[in-house]
Amino acid sequence: MAEFYEIKIAGCTRKLKKFPVSDKLDIAAFILFGDVEITEKSAKALLKKCPKFDVILTPEAKSIPLAYEMSRQSKKKYIVARKGVKVYMGNPIDIAERSITTQKEQHLYLGEDDVADIKGKNVLIVDDVISTGESLKAVEELTRQAGGNIVGKCAVLAEGDAKDRDDIIFLEPLPLFFKD
Repeated sequence: MAEFYEIKIAGCTRKLKKFPVSDKLDIAAFILFGDVEITEKSAKALLKKCPKFDVILTPEAKSIPLAYEMSRQSKKKYIVARKGVKVYMGNPIDIAERSITTQKEQHLYLGEDDVADIKGKNVLIVDDVISTGESLKAVEELTRQAGGNIVGKCAVLAEGDAKDRDDIIFLEPLPLFFKD
């Protein structure tokens, strides 16, 4: 039988299914895809906590609904750091990263049009969950290489020790589940 972790986020209660990431560690999976209510309410709550910004930058893929909704509510553009180079992405910049959920190296890319939209702008980095911070570091480096000014880094949840960071904005902590 599956185990769950119950959490309240922006007034919404959800049961997150636990999954193993190693022999000693489980995580509770928070997935925004398809959850319109929590996406809308989390976007609103995060926007109240975030500094002023010109553009949102988010890594592909799970945080895209949140970035879209924050963009819609704030009337600011959002940009997605892609996991692969697309034919329309001229002269892409590339950063390697490894997150807790992918468990292997992956790359994030920005094409020259996105770089132009970031250069000289105040950038808000948006993610669904910040855990090890590896994805966040990659998006920060993309922002620096694109010439943007990072004014804030936010997520719906801060997982594990990320809850103790003072450089991120988040709505709720999410524990890690260590096995005996």
